[in-house]
Amino acid sequence: METIRERLEEDLRTAVGRLRMIGGAVAVEELAGAIGDNSPYADEVDEIQENERREIGFATRELLVGRVNRLTAALERLKSGDYGTCSECEERISPARLQAMPEVTTCVRCQDRLERLGRQFVPIEDELDSDDD
Repeated sequence: METIRERLEEDLRTAVGRLRMIGGAVAVEELAGAIGDNSPYADEVDEIQENERREIGFATRELLVGRVNRLTAALERLKSGDYGTCSECEERISPARLQAMPEVTTCVRCQDRLERLGRQFVPIEDELDSDDD
């Protein structure tokens, strides 16, 4: 279990470091104004490219925040003795899966089931809209 803890802590340090690196860049980045005389962009394409780059930065930051949260939760599960147990079926998660993704909370079978259910999920609003037609 010591090597698992070390791996989780190392992955957490790496993710936090990356988050700090890009988080600061996104936070201090100047926001562009409207296209015109005051705009730092030569044309609309430049502004579109800048907006796209900014959106990618925000999405990357969001993914890293999620990973930090999952790694922190995994360290807590390790402390409480619940690490490596599927949160759905309470069976042991395979060591190979934990080696590949040490922060996972479900076994492969349950994860597959959750993903299939997620694809079949239709929000209530969508069902109500289709009934009105």
